[in-house]
Amino acid sequence: MNHITETVPSSQQEWEALKPDILREVQSVMGAFPSIDRSKPPVWTVTDETPLERYVRLRIVYEADPGCETTAFLCIPNEPTGQGGLCLHPTNHNHGYEDVVGLSGRPNRNYASELAERGCVTISPSYPLMAGYQPDLAGLGYVSGTMKAIWDNIRALDLLSSLDEVTDNVFSAIGHSLGGHNSVYTAVFDDRIQATVSNCGLDSYLDYYNWEPGNGWSQKRYMPRIGSFGSPEAIPFDFHDLIASLAPRACLVSAPMGDTNFKWQSAAAIVDSARSIYRLYKADSSLQIIHPDCPHDFPPDVREQCYAFLEKHLTLGVPV
Repeated sequence: MNHITETVPSSQQEWEALKPDILREVQSVMGAFPSIDRSKPPVWTVTDETPLERYVRLRIVYEADPGCETTAFLCIPNEPTGQGGLCLHPTNHNHGYEDVVGLSGRPNRNYASELAERGCVTISPSYPLMAGYQPDLAGLGYVSGTMKAIWDNIRALDLLSSLDEVTDNVFSAIGHSLGGHNSVYTAVFDDRIQATVSNCGLDSYLDYYNWEPGNGWSQKRYMPRIGSFGSPEAIPFDFHDLIASLAPRACLVSAPMGDTNFKWQSAAAIVDSARSIYRLYKADSSLQIIHPDCPHDFPPDVREQCYAFLEKHLTLGVPV
C-alpha cells in the first residue's frame, strides 16, 4: 500500500509480511527508532502535586533519554480502573502540555483531566521544541522531533506500566491536532496501545494544506527529511499505511467537516483504504471515523464519543 493505490493483500499472513516494510519506510523519514535499553522504567521525579476532587495531578520530569528530562503531567484517579492512557497535547507554543489538563485557559483541550476523572491514569508528555521543552535533538541522535516525541511517549508508557494503579500492560492514546497524529505515530511503534483516538489530526500527505520545504510537516520539530522528497507524492508512506498497521487494534479518527487544517474527505479516504486491512482480521468495527459538524476543535460531545470508544475497547469505565 502506498498513497492508497497499491493492491490490497489477500491474507493476514501477506499483510504481516509487509508491515516491516512500513516501519522501515517510516524510519527512513523520521529517523531510526532508538535502541536504548527499556528493561527498566525511566527515572522520574514529582515537581508539583495538586490534589483535585477526583484525582491527583502531578507535574513530573522523567528521563526519557540519558541526560534529557522530559516534562509531563501524571494524573492519578482516586478510584482508578486499572487502565492507563497517553494524552498528547495539540500545538500550543506558550503552554504545551498544560493544555490537556486545563491549565492553558483554552477550552475543549482538557482530555487528560477528564479521562482521569473517569478512572484512567493519564500521562501527558511535552512535545519536543514546543513551549518550555527544548531538547537538543541532534545531540541526542534524533533527525526529527517526531521520533523524539514517539520515544518520549513510549517511555511515558513504560513509566505508567510501573505504577500500582495501572494493572494491565494495555493502554489508550488520544490527542487533538498535533496530538492526534502523534497518537497514531506512537501506536505504530508500540502495540501496547490497544485503542487510539485522533481528533483533527490527519489527512493524506498529498492533501495537507501547507506543503512547502521547511514548513508544515518538514519543520525541524516534525520531520525535516520530508522536504527532501521534493513532492508529497514521493513520500514513501502515508496515513493509510500507518492506520492499517494498527489492525486489528481499535482506532477512531474524528475528522470534523469544518476543519481547515486537515480535510475530512481525505481522512475518510485514508480510513476507507485502511479498512481493507482490518477486514482481513474480521475487525472492521474496530476502525471508525466520525465527521462532527465543527471546526478544528474538540467540543464536549465529540470528546464524549471518543471516550465512549475507549471505554468500549479498553473498559475504561467510570468507577461505581
